[in-house]
Amino acid sequence: MEYGAIDLHKKESQIRIVTATGDVIDRRIATTREGFRALFENRAPLRVLLEAATESEWVAQHLEGMGHEVIVADPNYAPMYGQRTRRIKTDRRDVAALTDACQRGTYRAVHRRSAAQRARQQQLQIRRGLVQARTRAISMVRALTRAAGLRIRSGRPETFLTRLGALELAPPLTDTLTPLRNTLTMLNEELETIDEALTAQVRTDPVAQRLMTFPSVGAITALTYMAALDDVHRFRRAGEVTSYLGLVPHEYSSGERQHRGHVIRSAQPEMQSLLVETAWRVWLSADPRTARLRTWAQRLAQRRGKRIAIVALARRVARILYAMWRDERDFDASRWRTADRAVTPRGPAADPVATAV
Repeated sequence: MEYGAIDLHKKESQIRIVTATGDVIDRRIATTREGFRALFENRAPLRVLLEAATESEWVAQHLEGMGHEVIVADPNYAPMYGQRTRRIKTDRRDVAALTDACQRGTYRAVHRRSAAQRARQQQLQIRRGLVQARTRAISMVRALTRAAGLRIRSGRPETFLTRLGALELAPPLTDTLTPLRNTLTMLNEELETIDEALTAQVRTDPVAQRLMTFPSVGAITALTYMAALDDVHRFRRAGEVTSYLGLVPHEYSSGERQHRGHVIRSAQPEMQSLLVETAWRVWLSADPRTARLRTWAQRLAQRRGKRIAIVALARRVARILYAMWRDERDFDASRWRTADRAVTPRGPAADPVATAV
């Protein structure tokens, strides 16, 4: 069998192929469909290894369409690079190490999200970009009106233009704000369209409907959670989910020294943010279904502070959603045991949600 590897870059990529007779082919090609087709289209099926990156998925699909086996590997897996030294780093050395890893099997393949969840995540990314653009436009309008001695009442972003229209603006300021008014009108229309499309997806998706039975979880949070995890069965336990979502503290412990810091960086920062927002909604609500979780978080806040308690609550929400999806069960407050002894955690067993999942 032939083996290959790609050191993938934005403009040009380094390729190495080891043939069945042991010959080595090194090429540097443009990172385009035409470039890969010229090199791989007429070759016998081979196994190709490349690192997970922004460009990796379309390259993998392109090569698979030509009949090759493609492995997308975790770039943080140190054994994959063998004896490569960081003192001398070149693309040729990198691709040689990747080729050797492909032959020996010393790599850790990453999960490749399904086509449906990739499309859904793209929709959610576009929506997030539109929301951020609207927020910046609103902030700019507020700053300009404040400079004129005016105040716009607080309210939902969707009603901002209505509240702005209630102010008596001087003609020069009205002309100045016209481009921002037009921009906000367009953004509201586009967001309404994409929200309708996402809502339609929720109506036909039983998993999303099930996740939304948890109080304070809406359509966007449910869909983002599904797009982030993709396949719930690839996680063996709830702790793997919270680690994957970056809801566990950074830790540096050695010998007698133990240090834990802020939550770790995650490949899913939007999901982190949405879970924290959900935790805040649970914290502020009076819903009796989440009373036990709320009581636990409030007691934790008395000892560790509100910010730590909110992140801990977000972690528990992530674990509950995982269990609901895995077990195909709607939210049931009586199922989540939060005994008083769990209020002062002394170890993993004291996690009120860990006892349920």
